[in-house]
Amino acid sequence: MNTSARSANARAVAARLLVPVLNGQGSLASLEADLAASGIAERDRGFVKALCYGVCRHHPRLDALAGELLRAPFKQRDSDIQALLLAGLYQLLHMRVPPHAAVSETAGAAKSLGKAWATRVLNGCLRRFQRESVALQGKVDRDSAVALNHPAWLLREIRDAWPEQWREICEANNEPGPMTLRVNRQRVTRDDYLARLHDAGIAATACRFSSDGVQLDAPRDVREIPGFTAGEASVQDESAQLCADLLGPALEGKATAERSPRVLDACSAPGGKSAHLLERFAPALTALDVDPARLSRVEATLERLGLKATLHATDASDVNADADWWDGVAFEAILLDAPCSGTGVIRRHPDIKLTRRHADIAELAALQSRLLDASWAKLAPGGTLLYATCSVLPRENAEQIAAFLARTPEASADLPTDLAWGQPAGVGRQLLPRVAGNDGFFYARLIKRR
Repeated sequence: MNTSARSANARAVAARLLVPVLNGQGSLASLEADLAASGIAERDRGFVKALCYGVCRHHPRLDALAGELLRAPFKQRDSDIQALLLAGLYQLLHMRVPPHAAVSETAGAAKSLGKAWATRVLNGCLRRFQRESVALQGKVDRDSAVALNHPAWLLREIRDAWPEQWREICEANNEPGPMTLRVNRQRVTRDDYLARLHDAGIAATACRFSSDGVQLDAPRDVREIPGFTAGEASVQDESAQLCADLLGPALEGKATAERSPRVLDACSAPGGKSAHLLERFAPALTALDVDPARLSRVEATLERLGLKATLHATDASDVNADADWWDGVAFEAILLDAPCSGTGVIRRHPDIKLTRRHADIAELAALQSRLLDASWAKLAPGGTLLYATCSVLPRENAEQIAAFLARTPEASADLPTDLAWGQPAGVGRQLLPRVAGNDGFFYARLIKRR
């Protein structure tokens, strides 16, 4: 197969994989598995991934430009052709693909989809965009939601919540996040690991806020990361690593030869925070997740790191399911990393811009409330519950915790006010996503009075 044919096939594969995302019926979560199943050559997978992530990241603007170029929208059955058009625009605007190749090979990919009729349509649209690029971009960018590549409802939510920082949040959401590692202090010190990275020719710096964090100057395949397979390091954003520091007062020095503190991770997948707690404090940890497939990722994470925990596939918000896994003995610490909108990690999951809906926020807030109540019932008097989300929306964060405290008289907030990171958000702390820095995250630490 010649290079042009391979490229056209790669674009067709990207279009097929994007269809369920564009139609709100799928996500990029299974992209790696989907690529493996597609049969596409290994050398083309990086290109396909770049197209899929790029189209999702810039979808509001690409979709607006496509609307200007088409006489009428494509029918639902031709969502793959819509995906090709968006992919072609993305290449012209953001990739180092020669313009002639972006146009001709994207248009030619319609034949690989069995829709040769669309070749002429795509070719015409993309060539017109080349001629009128400045004027067309200026026209669609009059809409701030389009210019900032966010759905209009989400832009309003962010602007209302963060009237001074909303633009910076959106800009950070639109940039790929850095690759950050968590060093396993059971195996190696951070300073020694940084030296190993340097010797391997990998530029990296110590994270400012996480004592176990290392940020790479450029992303690398994990197979190139020294000691990764042996469990010396894991990929985890700096914001997520702060969980261990916040639970430290409840767990530090509590493990003995006779007994380890009982810890519950109520929504554990994919397992990074569970692993960090085990590395730092060696607790007797129980990890739950409602999705058995996601729980298997926790198992794989712990196996790579040589760590042990008790795993149960169950819904932590369902008190009727308690008998299936809980022995009735209260936990000294609980981590509730609650399901949320993901609005603090859009840069890592740009398909959120297509899959999340405004109505989801109220539904997620209701689920978070149930999880808080159900988890609190399992916390021992004097114990600590750490509530966390990767959201920047107050309804899931500060307002959620305020409502919980109002209905739970034995609960009190216990988060320090002098933390070096984030900013106050009610009784909690909010980290906003930063370009070349941490993800967006919220934490609140609660104590159950004796």
